[in-house]
Amino acid sequence: MLLVAAALLTVSMHSLRVVETPDALQPAPVAEAVHAPAVRDPDPAVARGRAFLDGLADATPVALHSMQDDARVLATALDDPPDAVEVGSWWSALDDRERAVLERNAPVVVGNLDGVPYAVRDRANRAALAAGLADTSEAHPVTAMYGQVRTSLEQQPGDPVKTLVTLDPRAGGRAAVAIGDLDTASDVTMIVPGMFFTVTGQLVDFTATAGDLYREQATLAPVAAPAPGSGIAVVAWMGYQTPNLSNVLSLDLAHTGARRLERAVAGLREVRSGREPRLGVIAHSYGSTTALLALSSGRMHADSLTLLGSPGSRVATVGQLAVPDDQVFVGGAHGDPVAGSGYFGVDPGGSGFGARLLDLTSTDGSAAGALFRRPQGHNDYLKPGTASLHDAALIAVGRGDLVRDARHGGGGRGDGLVPASPDMYLVRPQDLQPRE
Repeated sequence: MLLVAAALLTVSMHSLRVVETPDALQPAPVAEAVHAPAVRDPDPAVARGRAFLDGLADATPVALHSMQDDARVLATALDDPPDAVEVGSWWSALDDRERAVLERNAPVVVGNLDGVPYAVRDRANRAALAAGLADTSEAHPVTAMYGQVRTSLEQQPGDPVKTLVTLDPRAGGRAAVAIGDLDTASDVTMIVPGMFFTVTGQLVDFTATAGDLYREQATLAPVAAPAPGSGIAVVAWMGYQTPNLSNVLSLDLAHTGARRLERAVAGLREVRSGREPRLGVIAHSYGSTTALLALSSGRMHADSLTLLGSPGSRVATVGQLAVPDDQVFVGGAHGDPVAGSGYFGVDPGGSGFGARLLDLTSTDGSAAGALFRRPQGHNDYLKPGTASLHDAALIAVGRGDLVRDARHGGGGRGDGLVPASPDMYLVRPQDLQPRE
């Protein structure tokens, strides 16, 4: 069923220019290493844990520079790094000169260590990006990937700040771009993509989607629930390799992605320790399976979870998730062949799961229904003007109670409609204008 749906989606996504046709199958994903106990060896090529970090700090600039091309060092830093708390402690203990040496000579390593301050990671990753673009020896696919990252970071006057949180050029690439200030935002939202998303093919559009969500959330600032900090940040998190038709029937990439998502969130919590923001996760398609695995692992928690077009997972109920029971939302659009399929196990929108179901298929002719169109198919959920984008924004700013006609899934923790509120739908000037 899912393979047929995936084939149909490939055609539809090509027609919408969402997917680039690959010249060949993507390289195999970089496997997640089993986290081994720290090895007391000063050589970062073989060390783990704090010993790996101390080895970096003790290395000469020349040695650090050579590590940029050492697959063993990169595998530790990018695939099996020390935990974010350990990284944060190590970084704070360094003096300014040591930090500057590391940032200048090992930007690929420093830029991808969760627990390092975001401003440092942004500078390091942008330096690595500039070096990659200038390297004429790079193969065309890598150069094309770097070009897409550069385009995704472009800004117009008045735009919110953008941060290059992750940049991994290996094996097809991984990247994450934040819109808004991660250091101060009261609301941080991570968007997790589904199948067929690649840095080269979709990062620019995916970053634009994060921008659409950012703007939708910004309009809701007057009714946002209180949280530490101020402002909004939305992360276009393409921090894992998503599947294509050759491997979409496997959960391997979802498990790998879940561990990467857990580390990304741990990094946020370490950097914002003592003033943690409200964290929302919005996950689409295969990304919803990835997010469900992460939030049921015991290593990650979030304040809200919105699942869109989900093929399900092995998680049986909201009680298995590290999310408040009443803050798990599920949406399925009309004509979406993936939503409700339960291909990977339990359908989160099904009876017994206990999530709150978004009303994305009915048309009741109300004023709210006229303002927000219903999404269609599998790839329409976060488009401007849709009810699903507006609902996701409300949930992310802590106002899931304002989502119109959200129902508890049958057999969950309370059936029936969520009570209405006078300000459930805000009428804004831009909602009265036609949107493309």
